[in-house]
Amino acid sequence: MSVADVDSAGFRMRVVAESIRLFSEHGYESTTVEQIASAAGMSRRTFFRQFGSKEDVIFADHESLLGQVDDTLASYVGDPWSAVCAAAEVVFRHFERDRDLAVRRAQVVQEVPALRDRELVTTYRYQGAFEEFLRRRLPDEPPVHIVAYVAAITGTHNYLLRQMIRGDADATLERLRRELARIAVALGARGSVGGAVGDPELLQQQVTVVTYPAGTSPDEVARRVADELRKP
Repeated sequence: MSVADVDSAGFRMRVVAESIRLFSEHGYESTTVEQIASAAGMSRRTFFRQFGSKEDVIFADHESLLGQVDDTLASYVGDPWSAVCAAAEVVFRHFERDRDLAVRRAQVVQEVPALRDRELVTTYRYQGAFEEFLRRRLPDEPPVHIVAYVAAITGTHNYLLRQMIRGDADATLERLRRELARIAVALGARGSVGGAVGDPELLQQQVTVVTYPAGTSPDEVARRVADELRKP
């Protein structure tokens, strides 16, 4: 096996799949590094050089995925708010393409506390990448706006991702796009026309009429508008 083969994204995904299969069949604690390496067709030494540990290998595809997220953010043509939504779609599509693997991984992770903690850390890495990107591209935007926007985007994405893995037929990429558009409108982060956030059709669906007594404060008006936009 050549170095190029070992370093390829396809090979790493195969090792992830083999490790999850073994964990599912024999249990996480009972599966050895030697078994994973043998199933993947590599030496024990190569395994440790490429993946580090059993805990690392089950999330190894996230390293490649984080790279794809960074590339999407860097190359997106449009406003930065929309770029974050496009990057969230990249993550969703990755797991949607191989839902069976995602299901088996979720089952393994649920049974091992250390893996659940590691999964949370991995989730925060995506959130951190989104926040760092927006702070860099929008230096004059109040940090609290960026944090609120990213938290809403990642929270919605993660919820629908979990629902998709559990078999919810309504948890689709199109549903994700609609919900992310609602968040963008509610938080005032409207993107350029043609972007995930700025899709004219989605924005037209968010037209809201709010009435209020004369003298109502701007903050109260904003609160009422946000409440209306959150309604189904």
